[in-house]
Amino acid sequence: MQDMEPGNQTLAIEFLLLGFTEFPEEKLSLFLVFLAVYILTLVGNLGMILVIQLAPRLHTPMYFFLSSLSFVDTCYSSISAPKMLADFLVESPAISFSGCAAQLYFFVAFGTTESFLLAAMAYDRYAAIYNPLLYSITMSKRLCLQLVALSFIGGFLHSSIYVIAIFRLPFCKSNEINNFFCDILSLLKLSCVSTKIIEILLFAFTGSISMTCLLIILISYFYILSTILKISSREGRQKAFSTCASHFTIVTLSYGTISFIYLRPSTSHSVEQDKVVSLIYTNIIPMLNPLIYSVRNKEVKAALRKILMKTLF
Repeated sequence: MQDMEPGNQTLAIEFLLLGFTEFPEEKLSLFLVFLAVYILTLVGNLGMILVIQLAPRLHTPMYFFLSSLSFVDTCYSSISAPKMLADFLVESPAISFSGCAAQLYFFVAFGTTESFLLAAMAYDRYAAIYNPLLYSITMSKRLCLQLVALSFIGGFLHSSIYVIAIFRLPFCKSNEINNFFCDILSLLKLSCVSTKIIEILLFAFTGSISMTCLLIILISYFYILSTILKISSREGRQKAFSTCASHFTIVTLSYGTISFIYLRPSTSHSVEQDKVVSLIYTNIIPMLNPLIYSVRNKEVKAALRKILMKTLF
């Protein structure tokens, strides 16, 4: 800690991450479980990117967005998982002030980028189903690259505003973060000045981005659903539904867990519940995304089988 004038208050130069448990006998079990989750996340997402790159039939806008989503999920889980795993093996897990700022920066950046990508993927599914004859023209390679690039630019710009606003605060109440990573709510609680205005501005800004992305998704699915219901054949409707089911499942999981954390009344917040939900959207959902797309998608499964057959035989 570093002295702060005036008074006897101190400013934090490092933070202690309290994590999930303080009992040594539980740490090894948790380490093994979360190590398995992280390995599955890396294998699933990097494997998805590799399959899409190696299979020419998957070189379409939908799979281009999916490979971008897999890259974001790989980075997103890698922000907190390695540090969390290392902390299980030490007695007093600490993170430096700059390390905490970097962790929060990339956490918000990739989280926001994923929201933009999910909105772009919804628009892609709308273009594919609403007017399939013009799909290749509407979703040109240039437009796909622009949408992905804008998603990353928007995510990192949004994160810059967050980090600048939060890390200008004096953290002098305590240096203990009751979580396994530097999350926004925990950091705001450590400030010794009022954070009400910053909370309102940041959450209003984040809420407007999230609601805009969600609105794009809902409008896209409204037109998708109305188009599917007009398809006369049952097989045609099922095929159209199957191309959207995986994306809709991921959107529900992502927005459901984030809403549970940030849209609940402050009086109903439980630290332990928040840790579990944070774990779900930082580690579990990035692991599930490639599984959801590979299990529910015949093209991905066929491409994977073909690659495995070539590799093995």
